[in-house]
Amino acid sequence: MVETAIIDGKAFAEGLRARLKGEVAAYTAAHGTPPGLAVVLVGSDPASSVYVRNKAKQTVEVGMASFEHLLPESAREDEVLALLADLNADPAVNGILVQLPLPAHIDTQKVLAAIDPTKDVDGFHVVNAGRLAVGLDALVPCTPLGCVMLLKDRLGSLAGLKAVVVGRSNIVGKPIAQLLLREDCTVTIAHSRTKDLPAECRQADILIAAVGRPEMIRGDWIKPGASVIDVGINRVSGADGKSRLVGDVAFAEAQGIAGAITPVPGGVGPMTIACLLQNTLTAATRQAEG
Repeated sequence: MVETAIIDGKAFAEGLRARLKGEVAAYTAAHGTPPGLAVVLVGSDPASSVYVRNKAKQTVEVGMASFEHLLPESAREDEVLALLADLNADPAVNGILVQLPLPAHIDTQKVLAAIDPTKDVDGFHVVNAGRLAVGLDALVPCTPLGCVMLLKDRLGSLAGLKAVVVGRSNIVGKPIAQLLLREDCTVTIAHSRTKDLPAECRQADILIAAVGRPEMIRGDWIKPGASVIDVGINRVSGADGKSRLVGDVAFAEAQGIAGAITPVPGGVGPMTIACLLQNTLTAATRQAEG
């Protein structure tokens, strides 16, 4: 039985935003205008709408300019692409984010490919994915970036550690594997077709859960003392009929086995917007340097 440390992503994100506020002020003083982040929302999905409002609020709080573009559910694909062309050309906009998911009649890949890679603060453009894969400077997806920040804050150097990433999405699984390789981890990507997934997980010094299945990873899948990063956010119904958020890891079972673990909520989630702001400042700085 080990004492499991809770990795407080909310507190870390607050510290990151405080540092960014100072860096944004210095950028604004040097360049005369603040970094600008444009968010495009198509439709009125309630969860997406709340998320966009939070992004706008935090963008302004660190001293950046926030540009919100809210389009109706019925907006045509060519209208979205025309808006992105305008934002690509706008010098006041340093970062562009299209809130996903998009309505079914719009081709998500075509929209993401239309964003200028130097303004792609979500890090989803194929150019940024390719640059990350071959070890060049890239804008990196926000959630993986936040996960690695939390790990380095907890562990210091990650060199030589065995990391198992459960999940192979382009948004989390693949980019976090690339980032961990950069930190000199030995990385395994596991997924639904992996033979004996519990045995693979038990090898991990660092276990990343990013599958989107509630409490799939059980306590006895975790190596004693391992650091566990739970990316999952799943809404489930409790015995009282009320819904609650749980991760991809059975949190109660992991306590006493994991050396450290991120809670859900309050772990990885708060890091995502903080890292989006970090990416916006990074993009603005690179654009200013030409």
